[in-house]
Amino acid sequence: MSHTQSASSILLNISERERLAFQGSVDYSKVNLLSEIWPLAAKEFGNIVALRNPHSKPETVITYTQLAEQIQQFAAGLQALEVKVGDRISLIADNSPRWFIADQGIITAGGVDAVRSSQAEKEELLFIIANSGSTILVIEDLKTLNRLRERLCDLPIRVIILLSDETPPTDDVLKILNFNQLQELGAKHTLVRPQQSPDDLATLIYTSGTTGKPKGVMLSHSNLMHQVKYLRSIVQPQPGDVVLSILPTWHSYERSGEYFLLSQGCTQVYTNLRSVKRDLREFKPNYMIAVPRLWESIYEGVQKQFREQPANKQRLINFLVGTSEKYIKAQRIAQGLCLDHIQASSVDRILAKIQALALLPLHILGEKIVYAKVREATGGKIKHVISGGGALPRHIDNFFEIIGVDILQGYGLTETSPVTNARRPWRNFRGSSGQPIPGTEVKIVDPENRQPLPKGKRGLVLLRGPQIMQGYYQNPEATAKVIDAEGWFDSGDLGWVTPENDLVLTGRAKDTIVLTNGENIEPQPIEDACLRSPYIDQIMLVGQDQRSIGALIVPNLEALAKWAESQNVQLRLPEQNSEPSTSVDLESKIIQDLFRQELNREVQNRPGYRLDDRIGPFRLILEPFSIENGLMTQTLKIRRHIVAERYRDLINQMFA
Repeated sequence: MSHTQSASSILLNISERERLAFQGSVDYSKVNLLSEIWPLAAKEFGNIVALRNPHSKPETVITYTQLAEQIQQFAAGLQALEVKVGDRISLIADNSPRWFIADQGIITAGGVDAVRSSQAEKEELLFIIANSGSTILVIEDLKTLNRLRERLCDLPIRVIILLSDETPPTDDVLKILNFNQLQELGAKHTLVRPQQSPDDLATLIYTSGTTGKPKGVMLSHSNLMHQVKYLRSIVQPQPGDVVLSILPTWHSYERSGEYFLLSQGCTQVYTNLRSVKRDLREFKPNYMIAVPRLWESIYEGVQKQFREQPANKQRLINFLVGTSEKYIKAQRIAQGLCLDHIQASSVDRILAKIQALALLPLHILGEKIVYAKVREATGGKIKHVISGGGALPRHIDNFFEIIGVDILQGYGLTETSPVTNARRPWRNFRGSSGQPIPGTEVKIVDPENRQPLPKGKRGLVLLRGPQIMQGYYQNPEATAKVIDAEGWFDSGDLGWVTPENDLVLTGRAKDTIVLTNGENIEPQPIEDACLRSPYIDQIMLVGQDQRSIGALIVPNLEALAKWAESQNVQLRLPEQNSEPSTSVDLESKIIQDLFRQELNREVQNRPGYRLDDRIGPFRLILEPFSIENGLMTQTLKIRRHIVAERYRDLINQMFA
């Protein structure tokens, strides 16, 4: 498959079931630019509500007709400010209908937006504005502008647009307008549709690099239109279906999801962590896109309610849930969808079907007594929820299947626009990240020699398809490291594929740690900061698919012994037999408190510190990482995957 496949050639290579899924209200097969979506959507969906923000004052409600009009006005306003095709415009703001209007207004005018949250660290925002070469800054509000204001003089910014209604300050150097002023300007100008091709750049999404400097991922119109056209192979929403939006709207996962769902005529309702549980009940969404942490949070809330029930009822609930778990596992084996029984024989499948039939009455009882009530907490109308941005813990997957809420786990990276794989409603293979979406290829290779591996063998995951980025902005060296001459993108993830092409991820080959909230943590800068402590000799961060990062620490025993002496206690190591009354070991509270204090201080004093950088659980280990024990390379880099394997049980205990 080539990079430039046509829609017709992609559709020729998919199953009949998926082909039927593409019969939506609007045919986007011949649409090449993001800006072409909204006039078509307005024509088809008209007075259906597109965007609704119940948390703004006053509440914001925008129909498809109004959305297309406001996007056009924003774009015309930018053209009145002399924005040309290819001009970069930094969009520093957070979830709101105005973010979406600004994003699509910039792209409709022919501009390229460089996007990030207004909550991001100041130096990171200034780097993005400078690196992207932005000449216009669209920003959340005056508070955000004031954080950056003194340094903007050094950058080629000539116009600032506030997304708020605040009165813009007068400025001798910069032209500053608020949202309504730009819209008024746009209403007086006629939009000139720019001449663009599908391969023209649409956006820059900055992602962390191993050096700590963000890299601008270049996504074209065709990259993002691939998602709009082919995410329908995963879910098939109907006009008017309600979508609850909680993830950062500038993030590639949420962003492509929004483009797709809004192209189908859905109503997007904005929520936040504080309001999500109430909004689930009130707005009764049909779809939701989120990271594993949200599903964990809902699960924990339900478990808490279970624990608050009388003892007799708790026993009944536990019995029913336990029985239903056996039922769903038998069902999976019978359907050939069980990861633990991937080679199940026809006899095994028949026996599993008999077991499932025997357990079905108790599962139905659980549905009547427990599960239907639990589903009410999600609004009771969920068709499918989509999870990505990290691996979904197995017990969470099991629980939602038991209560009848279908989670479709997906996979991808910012560099892949992002979706490459996803589970389907008709093939929800739990434990996997699903089959490739149309037009996408997955190849598993040996990490050392890059030779292809057969199905079932674990190796490095390579990806190819129309959604692969154009490269890192002004960074050809970094681009060459991840995209080879044949267009294969190195995901940095380890995994294997089943005989039916479901991708099963098993870990990361590169250093980035992804938490369950979707945040990417680059361990090296944090480790470097921690090594400033005199008591830390070596450190390796862990925490892939966990809520927080943790650490394995090799202590500096000499420094630690001197500290213990100053505290008038004797340090006792595991191999020492003497146990004087004043001796302490590495797990004693006084030692643990010392390391907690050291970690907190060094991490928080690090430039660019974020809350997600905080180290949660840690363990002290006595054997140093070395070349001799295989835990370091010849160039003295920690072999992270080897250390993680060596200490797997200890790491699991840390996060238990």
